[in-house]
Amino acid sequence: MAIVERIVRLCCLGARAVVAFFVLASLAAGLYTAQHFKMNTNSETLISPELDWRKREARFDSLFPQQNDLILVVLDGATPELAARAQRLLAARLEQRPKLFPIVRESGGGPFFERNGLLFLSKDEVDRTMRQLISAQPFLGALAADPSLRGVMASLSTALAGVSRGQAKLDDIDPPMRAFAATLEAAANGGQPFFSWRALVGGPGGERARTRSFLEVQPALDFAALSPGAAASDAIRTAASDLGLNPAQGVRVRLTGPVPLADEEFATLAERAGLMGFVMFLAVTLTLWLAVRSFRIIFSILVTVFVGLALTMGLGLAAVGVFNIISIAFVALFVGLGVDFGIQYSVRYRAERHGAGDLQPALVRAGRGVGKPLALAAAATAVGFFSFFPTKYVGVAELGEIAGIGMIVAFVLSITMLPALLTILRPRGEAEEVGFRMLAPLDRILLERRRQVLRAAAIVSLAALACAPFLRFDFNPLDLRSRRVESVSTLLDLMKNPQTSPNTINVLAPSLSAADALAARLSKLSEVGQALTLKSFIPEDQAPKLAAIQDASFLLDAALNPFDVKPPPTDSETVSSFKATAGRLREAAEKGSGQSARDARGLADTLDKLAAEPAAARRRAALAFLPGLNEMLEELRASLQAGPVSLKTMPGELVRDWVAADGTARIQVFPRDTSGSDESLRAFSAAVLSIAPDATGAPISIRKSGVTIVGAFGQAGALAFLAITLLLLIVLRRIRDVLATLAPLLLSGLLTIATCVVIGLRLNFANVIALPLLLGIGVAFDIYYVVAWRAGQRNLLQSSLTRAVIFSALTTASGFGALWLSSHPGTASMGELLMISLAWTLATTLFFLPALLGSPPARSG
Repeated sequence: MAIVERIVRLCCLGARAVVAFFVLASLAAGLYTAQHFKMNTNSETLISPELDWRKREARFDSLFPQQNDLILVVLDGATPELAARAQRLLAARLEQRPKLFPIVRESGGGPFFERNGLLFLSKDEVDRTMRQLISAQPFLGALAADPSLRGVMASLSTALAGVSRGQAKLDDIDPPMRAFAATLEAAANGGQPFFSWRALVGGPGGERARTRSFLEVQPALDFAALSPGAAASDAIRTAASDLGLNPAQGVRVRLTGPVPLADEEFATLAERAGLMGFVMFLAVTLTLWLAVRSFRIIFSILVTVFVGLALTMGLGLAAVGVFNIISIAFVALFVGLGVDFGIQYSVRYRAERHGAGDLQPALVRAGRGVGKPLALAAAATAVGFFSFFPTKYVGVAELGEIAGIGMIVAFVLSITMLPALLTILRPRGEAEEVGFRMLAPLDRILLERRRQVLRAAAIVSLAALACAPFLRFDFNPLDLRSRRVESVSTLLDLMKNPQTSPNTINVLAPSLSAADALAARLSKLSEVGQALTLKSFIPEDQAPKLAAIQDASFLLDAALNPFDVKPPPTDSETVSSFKATAGRLREAAEKGSGQSARDARGLADTLDKLAAEPAAARRRAALAFLPGLNEMLEELRASLQAGPVSLKTMPGELVRDWVAADGTARIQVFPRDTSGSDESLRAFSAAVLSIAPDATGAPISIRKSGVTIVGAFGQAGALAFLAITLLLLIVLRRIRDVLATLAPLLLSGLLTIATCVVIGLRLNFANVIALPLLLGIGVAFDIYYVVAWRAGQRNLLQSSLTRAVIFSALTTASGFGALWLSSHPGTASMGELLMISLAWTLATTLFFLPALLGSPPARSG
């Protein structure tokens, strides 16, 4: 290519000026990048907001902004009381930082549910709970007047006094004796037990009381950071630690939700970045050494690539304004293909240097030899990347725009800066021919047995095509994430419970009455577990329930709210109460018989043992009983103040969660099948959409985004194929040559699909991004061979071109194969797919294309 030859000659003559120009340009680009660099890590911006389902999401977000960008704090308590206490304490602490945490909600908790929780039980459950509380009145009175271990012993002594007077039987207090004994024995033996008072005396929730509570926190996010919610998550964990909310205190705190999921995904991506970078660098350097056998040439290639990367980053940033989490992957694409261009030119230079001897003529001849295939490969690859620009998948569209610019930059540098650097560094001449003479027999076999090779390729293609229908696409984004991280493991845990499954769908209705009618229709669907509206929080049969609660409140008020509360006891007073109670237990056991008498003696022995232990054992006992005791007493006091619940008496925060300011009402629909499988979510989404076409939510968004992404790749693939075909037709001008260029690419694609089916590798949202890179590399390799063949070159496998192609592929494999080491499943699958497809691309280029081309034309181009 004459123009490339002239450019190379001019760059060799003015080598220092050329290198200085590009170095200064890269510095200017780096300065621009440093001043204007922005990174948007919000994954919601990766898909065009113009799509109908994205518009529905945007409308829901605008009506209920408090439902967006949440951190869900999951608090698991050893007892229901500890879970409720942890929720209340942590909420109060986070509310002290309104700038970092604008919204903090106690999901299923807070004053409203603490006061009215009993009303959500059935009438029979309310009556049974009230009877339990009334029968426990003396017990509760002693605890409320002295909420300490001394008070616990006093309450037990009161019950024993009733037994001694004949007012009760020892069997009646056997359950609490056994519960006390088990807890105190564990404390005496060095363990840290926790005691549930709800299970003993009843109370809000009764036996169904939860040991798990939730906080919904909407933090202030910094989308300019790689982890926008890291500061908020760290603050929540610090607050929990300061409050003593840890397993040693009977509470486990975990974070999940959209914000921690996104942040921890980036943390997983970076987990082995150092190892992958080290392996990548070593492998690329080693492969370059095997390809060019000169540190000066390697240095020239790497400098050219880094300069090109700086220029591409600056130009790309100017083009898109802000990088997203996908477009930043242009770095990997540029390095892979930039090194390919450098190897192609450098290996051709080595071959020319062996023949010409002198440096500059060899560089010029290399420019003439690789100019046309390199230009065509760069143009075809750029066109392939630019084909993603019109799609609705904004993340990949911007990636294609930047990578397309990068291919132009890489080509320009390969014919300007690279020869200029080689002119300055003056690598040694080549003593041996550059090529693979050992492949001469294979060259001959492929030509002599051409028909057999083509028949075998056709059979393999048909077999691979038959596998294509069995290729699966994994639409579940959770499969791309490491299940070891807290946010993912917690989310999977929540999915096991229909009440806490995150796979819910939101439906909007113009009014609350319309929402109730629509919810009734949705509830009848076999795929739906339940459909909630604001009116779901108005209990049924309130009047008889409130009457029972008010009667109990009248009887229990003095017991739960004593005028005098004793101060905390000293350790010696606690020991004395243990010994005194042990004596009363033995007295009662003497008068009784059977299991209850044996349990009384056992508890007495445990109290004596604990009294003789160091004070630390009694502190463990206090931690087991007292936090839950205080929480239980507060819950009882609040629950006995229940009042009528109506839309007017509901707290504004709860109403805003279900009815927007303009009156639009929200319906939350839960799935019946909580397995989270693709099939169940697809059926659930389809069923809801059949009745409510405007529904939105995670199951619908996941499905729609999957369709959008697959459609974007299909659209871009078709555009790229057509554009590359048109470009090849314009340049090569022969349909046969164009088909010969594209055929190996199609074959390698079919073989890649077949391999994925055989080994069970599914396509997913991460590894599908590997396809643009493979398209670019495959087209480039095929173009190199077809152009060389058109020029009359024989024995392609023995040539320096094959050396360049093989080591270019190995360099790319070294770089991207390191992704397979990632602890992030999506990235690892990307590395795996890249290696598979790259191997087939190289195989079809080396062993199928020469047979397809046959002998070169009699008149060389």
